[in-house]
Amino acid sequence: MNMPVQQQTSPGKEAAMHPKPDHGEQSYKGSGKLTGKAAVITGADSGIGRAVALAFAREGADVLISYLNEDEDARETARLVQEAGRKAVLMPGDIADPAHCRATIAKAVDSFGHLDILVNNAAHQRTFDSLEDIPDEEWDRTFQVNITAMFHLCKAAMRHMKPGAAIVNTASINADAPSPSLLAYAATKGAIVNFTASLAQLLAEKGIRANAVAPGPIWTPLIPSTMPPEKVGGFGQQVPMKRPGQPAEVAPAYVLLASDQASYISGATVAVTGGKPII
Repeated sequence: MNMPVQQQTSPGKEAAMHPKPDHGEQSYKGSGKLTGKAAVITGADSGIGRAVALAFAREGADVLISYLNEDEDARETARLVQEAGRKAVLMPGDIADPAHCRATIAKAVDSFGHLDILVNNAAHQRTFDSLEDIPDEEWDRTFQVNITAMFHLCKAAMRHMKPGAAIVNTASINADAPSPSLLAYAATKGAIVNFTASLAQLLAEKGIRANAVAPGPIWTPLIPSTMPPEKVGGFGQQVPMKRPGQPAEVAPAYVLLASDQASYISGATVAVTGGKPII
């Protein structure tokens, strides 16, 4: 399946995508795996974050939707969460700011009374064909959003998480098979895998688990808003399944890792890559 050639300005919007991504609106059915839990999901306005928010809500969790400024998309995610009978809290702002990270966790605890799951999913990327083309500020922002924010969010969450809590971080196939045109992004995704592995060992005695999901090419607003149109047109053809995945096809991995069913899984990176192995 070839995606139509298209492009958006960053950070991208769901409504402008063709075809529209599938977040599991018609297909995901919960079975109580997260009943009574409260979750923070960054980048939950669209893409993988929206699919995870929808799945978590249908599994019984309340959700704080953290996002930059995509208000229309975030309201749609909130509608899906509320439609599932769970509480949705909107938290716009820039997680590159450590103070906003701390405020996000505080807002969740104030709203839900507890915090059981943290999903560090928000990411920034841009495509560059040469090292010399990457502005210094672009390199810095990629690391601030993709990995430094993760540190601040986890650190703030630790004050409130109890045994049985779970952290799930979004890595990428780029951690194992880095794209040369995504140098900064790929470097942060490699850092996320090691951050997660170290974090899992640090938190084991507290009874808190930390894992990562490494998606391959997934059809989200990040793609048409950060890649050249010709690359969008061929997006997903590089994996054995010869197509991009849908957000709905990634979300079940997050549900498993967040649930009590994964009680002996920590420090793992789960690949969701359309058949392309990661080592």
